[in-house]
Amino acid sequence: MTKQHPAWSPYDNNGGTCVAIAGADYCVTAADTRMSTGYSILSRDYSKIIKLADKCVMASSGFQADVKALQKLLAARHLIYQHQHNKQMSCPAMGQLLSNTLYYKRFFPYYSFNVLGGLDNEGKGCVYTYDAVGSYERVGYSSQGSGSTLIMPFLDNQLKSPSPLLLPAQDAVTPLSEAEAVDLVKTCFASATERDIYTGDKLEIVVLNKDGIHREYMELRKD
Repeated sequence: MTKQHPAWSPYDNNGGTCVAIAGADYCVTAADTRMSTGYSILSRDYSKIIKLADKCVMASSGFQADVKALQKLLAARHLIYQHQHNKQMSCPAMGQLLSNTLYYKRFFPYYSFNVLGGLDNEGKGCVYTYDAVGSYERVGYSSQGSGSTLIMPFLDNQLKSPSPLLLPAQDAVTPLSEAEAVDLVKTCFASATERDIYTGDKLEIVVLNKDGIHREYMELRKD
């Protein structure tokens, strides 16, 4: 099967693909572990997912040096928040903080494309998807990165998220069980790895629910 390599892509610097799916009482966030530039693989075991709070994780694709700078800034601001309020930041609050942080740098943006996943104040799964300058939206599922153009049509077909324009507003969480969502994520990445040269090596899956956070891994194609 022929793999795709566009003449130029905004994900050429380090690449990678991220996916997040929100359920009734869980959130599944996943990313591959390949870091590459052009045709060169820099690392086959690089995690693109970071825990920002007990109920919030972020997965990032794009230029990983900018991603690291963004993660350090968010961690510092979250620490200040904890000292001031004696509690951790909720996932919706972290979503707003990330949007503000990206928008503040909009004229020289962090070259990162993020999905934020976690549980909201009611214990429901929530996913926030971003562009590089901070525009964001709460959705039931999202994908960012070089493989997102392959994965999003498949997720749209399988999950059929309600339009945010519908009135009365419908809940954005997906109808799948936690195990079904994990299986769907594995299928997405197994397919995208066949076509996208920036996605591969290993899949890291982070599942967040009322019991906490746990991780699992799946091997992907290494060529």
